[in-house]
Amino acid sequence: MAEAVEVVMRLLISLFCMTSLVSANEYKAIDLSGFRDGIKHWNDKFGRDRDDERYDPNQIVEIADNILAFQVKDGGWPKNLDPQLKVPESEIRRLYGRSLDRSTFDNRATYTHVDYLASVYTATGMDRFRAAAERGLDYIFAEQRRTGGWRGADVDAVTYNDDVMLGILIFLRDIARSESHFSWLDKATRVKVITALERAVGVTLKCQIVVDGVRTGWCQQHSHETFEPVKARSYELPSICPAETSGILQFLMDLSSPTPKVAAAIEAGVAWLEKSKIEGIRVKDFQIDPVRFENHTTTRDRIFVEEVGAPPHWARFYEVETNRPFFCNRDGIKVYSLAEVKLERRTGYGWYTGSPNRILDVNYPAWKSRFPAGVK
Repeated sequence: MAEAVEVVMRLLISLFCMTSLVSANEYKAIDLSGFRDGIKHWNDKFGRDRDDERYDPNQIVEIADNILAFQVKDGGWPKNLDPQLKVPESEIRRLYGRSLDRSTFDNRATYTHVDYLASVYTATGMDRFRAAAERGLDYIFAEQRRTGGWRGADVDAVTYNDDVMLGILIFLRDIARSESHFSWLDKATRVKVITALERAVGVTLKCQIVVDGVRTGWCQQHSHETFEPVKARSYELPSICPAETSGILQFLMDLSSPTPKVAAAIEAGVAWLEKSKIEGIRVKDFQIDPVRFENHTTTRDRIFVEEVGAPPHWARFYEVETNRPFFCNRDGIKVYSLAEVKLERRTGYGWYTGSPNRILDVNYPAWKSRFPAGVK
């Protein structure tokens, strides 16, 4: 009898130890929203034809190891990967090929990976994640151009499209504000962060487009040297862009100690957004039979409809000289109505935005209330 009791006790102790071990290896989920763009592009290109298993958000070590597997030799990461996929590395490399050898900030890549790894290191204390995050930071520092900007994948220019500049600006700002998951950074690295951030804010102010002596908004891309708006992909022509302008303005409004130059940029940008809004029209989607293109499948088309009281919206592109909204096909030819854009581009690109509404209705009034006497 005594022996039987002893056996049962050993089994219970063993079970308790196993349960404790599992609990010790469970971690709180870390925000994965920074990877939404990459996940979407994976799904559009490959995922629609597959049924892959994915790691749960609380499996942070497995997800972080996925991220480590695709860190490029220079310290950055390629774009359009889903870090939650339970897919062999060899299979991913077969599908993407040599594109996985190119680091980029496009589609919110690299700085989001560094941020996630820093959080995983803070949660687990596993040194491989700290080492990878440090290499990623070094890549970010190395890629900053002399005048303060970072490039995207499509053109070597100061790039605000796809949150290249803005994403890095926010990332560096949060480190400078001593976010807890970067508390392990040494003093020398923190100095690099602050220096890089100041240079990036400086070039952003220089890039604000001036028309007839009046500051307006920003383009998706600007020259590193002249700061003028420049072309990127064939359908992304030099222009003034409300979505990028809104993101930049929100960032500038979040600065704790704005300079008079920052305040002037904010006032001018807000005035341009107010001047450029389109009212009384709504963009309406309607169902069509599925049409599959190389990078997406559409089940809808878009048209303009007149609607009294519709919320204001803005075109993606405005001509610099005339402030007239325009569109563009892949052939690079400018058109002035959505109906003239071919179905693939009409449904595969965001031609309108409502993001300035929050700037005008919420962010700007809140910013003005912080500085009732103005910025000096």
